Amino acid sequence: MKAITFNLLAWIMLPIMDGFAKYLSAELPVLQITWARYFFTVAFTLPIMFFFFRENLVWTDKPKLQFIRGLILLTANICFFYAISVISLAKALTLAFVAPLIVTAFSPFFLRERVGFRRWSAVIIGFIGSLVVIRPGFVEINLASIAALGTGIMYGFYLIITRKLSTSDNPLLTLLLTGVVGAVIISCVMPFVWIKPTINQWSMMAAIGVFACVGHLFLILSLKYADASKLAPFSYFEIITNIIIGYYFFSDFPDNWTFLGLFIIVISGIYISRRENLVKKVKK
Repeated sequence: MKAITFNLLAWIMLPIMDGFAKYLSAELPVLQITWARYFFTVAFTLPIMFFFFRENLVWTDKPKLQFIRGLILLTANICFFYAISVISLAKALTLAFVAPLIVTAFSPFFLRERVGFRRWSAVIIGFIGSLVVIRPGFVEINLASIAALGTGIMYGFYLIITRKLSTSDNPLLTLLLTGVVGAVIISCVMPFVWIKPTINQWSMMAAIGVFACVGHLFLILSLKYADASKLAPFSYFEIITNIIIGYYFFSDFPDNWTFLGLFIIVISGIYISRRENLVKKVKK
């Protein structure tokens, strides 16, 4: 029960971060909002680790992989923040939900995991779900929708690398290093795009980092009590928080096509998760 509670709390916190990012995107550059997400995440994560998890502050065994992971997540965050600055939170998140399908599709190549016909079928059906949301040929495809879909693709590769790192590095160390990599890279471009924030904007920028930090800490705590594959279906709870925030603060409500696409993608993701659990039980 602890694992589920922590996991659901994470999927409440992270959409709140997205809501702040969408609100700020009307007045501040997407790159500056992304910088805030990384800078303040590191600013809050580092003291927590120093005072409570100091034993985890060691150098990584796989620095190149940590750098690639951080770079991929940074790119995914930029794409997602751009997407939600143009389209609704729900539509952007629905397209980003292709991430578990990407993990399944590419795990045979990068993780040497066997993927059977049923899981391949679920991946194809999930991709059809993303096409239902975008509706190419019926609705004009915009860059924001492509960016949201790109977020899911990159996040899928991010999860694959995370699986590789899980055997060598502590999750808290990985969280900190990912934040440091992103903060350092994005800081290099800040002089070219920076707009001086108001006090109110500074507070919301800090809130983005706080909710990102707390959300990921809840995710780590949930994984302490249960396997990732068992908790994977609960990640779709994020869409509920997302829809509520989008509706009450931005007057955005998903259309029927978005709900249909979301349903197809969620069913595919849950099926893949159940198959992974079944395969693990058989191996044991």
